[in-house]
Amino acid sequence: MTSPSANLCRHLNTAANETPTALAVAVQQAHSGLLSSKARFSYDEINFAQLDKRSDDIAFALNQQGIVAGMKAVLMVTPSIEFFALTFALFKAGIIPILVDPGMGTANLKQCFEDAQPQVFIGIPKAHIARQLLGWGKDSVRHCVNVGGGSLARLLSGAPSLDELLAQSIKRKVKQYPMVKLNDHEMAAILFTSGSTGLPKGVIYSHSMFEAQIEALRCDYGIKPGERDLATFPLFSLFGPALGMASIVPDMDASKPISAKPEYLFAAIEQYQCSNLFVNPALLERLGQAGVAMKHKLTSVKRVISAGAPASIDAIARFSTLLAEDVPVLNSYGATESLPISFIASQDLLPTAEATDKGAGICVGKAIQGVEIRIIAISDEPIATWQPELSLEAGQIGEIVVKGPMISQSYYRNDKANALAKINDPEGGMRHRMGDLGYLDELGNLWMCGRKAHRVDVLETQGTGAMIKRYLSIPCERVFNTHPQVRRSALVGIRLNGQVMPLLCIELDNSLACSDTKALYQSLKDIAAKHPHTQGIERFLIHPSFPMDVRHNAKIFREKLAIWAQAKWKE
Repeated sequence: MTSPSANLCRHLNTAANETPTALAVAVQQAHSGLLSSKARFSYDEINFAQLDKRSDDIAFALNQQGIVAGMKAVLMVTPSIEFFALTFALFKAGIIPILVDPGMGTANLKQCFEDAQPQVFIGIPKAHIARQLLGWGKDSVRHCVNVGGGSLARLLSGAPSLDELLAQSIKRKVKQYPMVKLNDHEMAAILFTSGSTGLPKGVIYSHSMFEAQIEALRCDYGIKPGERDLATFPLFSLFGPALGMASIVPDMDASKPISAKPEYLFAAIEQYQCSNLFVNPALLERLGQAGVAMKHKLTSVKRVISAGAPASIDAIARFSTLLAEDVPVLNSYGATESLPISFIASQDLLPTAEATDKGAGICVGKAIQGVEIRIIAISDEPIATWQPELSLEAGQIGEIVVKGPMISQSYYRNDKANALAKINDPEGGMRHRMGDLGYLDELGNLWMCGRKAHRVDVLETQGTGAMIKRYLSIPCERVFNTHPQVRRSALVGIRLNGQVMPLLCIELDNSLACSDTKALYQSLKDIAAKHPHTQGIERFLIHPSFPMDVRHNAKIFREKLAIWAQAKWKE
């Protein structure tokens, strides 16, 4: 049996040894001038050697406070140099970081604490105060560390500061921290899903999963050492130093990307000549609109990666005008449990727009190297063991199932979720059920058709028999989204006289007023009648503003809309 050898931080060690003075992280700070409305910027920087040493020092200091390998630590620190140093320190020390999305809401955050049972809480003062007021982790947290803030904020946090721990750290004989090595598939971190499509679930990450993601970014996406990435998503930004790529952190609220100021991001890209840009669909659209209005060009950018939800083809086309002609926008598909799975470059995606508008789904490209994609029949029941005959043929819509080295093998302390999402493969490992519906075309491209939970199944009687007509969210909605007055739409099911029926919620284009609702609904009925997969959708409601997830602003809370539509239709 081989001895444990896995730790993500080996890449940081390598970068510190091979390119010690190269930039690792730069964090932007915007300053508003008294005499000018235009912001000025300063940047905090750290190189690879300094980041490696800083994370070593923190790992030693944590150990001296009794925070040791095997413990679980919630990390709620804003993107900063300390965020990077702390995360790498935890990995080096074998302490299991628990990464949660602050934008998921207080109830979901409390659920994460209850599920994970962390012994350690490391956060900014605001997070500590929230933890105290709301009782997060009150039965499990035994060690607290405060990061940043003024003296009053530190006092209110009720926790010793990171600086204090480092100052108290005793002199040691060894300078380099003896990195804890784990087995390839041993738990290294817990990442919670956002909860935008249900309760958040803790996804167990191993160092081998991280390694597979790094390999995909290096080989499939072509990221090379020496590049500079505009880091708008904290988890992805951690891969920068592991790839020998500098992470440039803009001054923005990472939990609410839609609120980012485009001029700040453009300034950071220009300052550091960023070659890579990682954005979610909402930020892609916001930056694209601003860039077009400002006639701004991103001359240094060589690659744009969009992930988190399907970006609209219009948004990708608009953003592409800011880039050099041969620079791709890579639309990536995956989930917290499995990322990345596939991607498609904008040059290949844009020609699929017509098919998408007719209800073919969204093309998300071919599987990346080492990933196997299969489609199985739609079912809400567990599947214990994988069998080859479960696979559907090309063109048949079903649930997307994936297997590969970056696929999580289980959720943390969640047997029900494991039973519903994991399929044991007799040839080794687990296959993961994505919870998304789609199909593979004859060329091996994956087309996404929406969440399995968002389908609307209607029982139709024909003569003496009965059959199910199935309506899928993306194929149906994209047809109606072609109407000039519709900004976006959402398919939901409502119950009438004991029968489930499809209803389409409509959000209107803000620039257009609807003076004749009856005429609009008739126009939408005419559209529905033209396509076999939308025939039968005859009920419509205008909603003033769809409830959306905070992070991506692209995932519609259809569950909330369904409740609203049910109540509204009875009025």
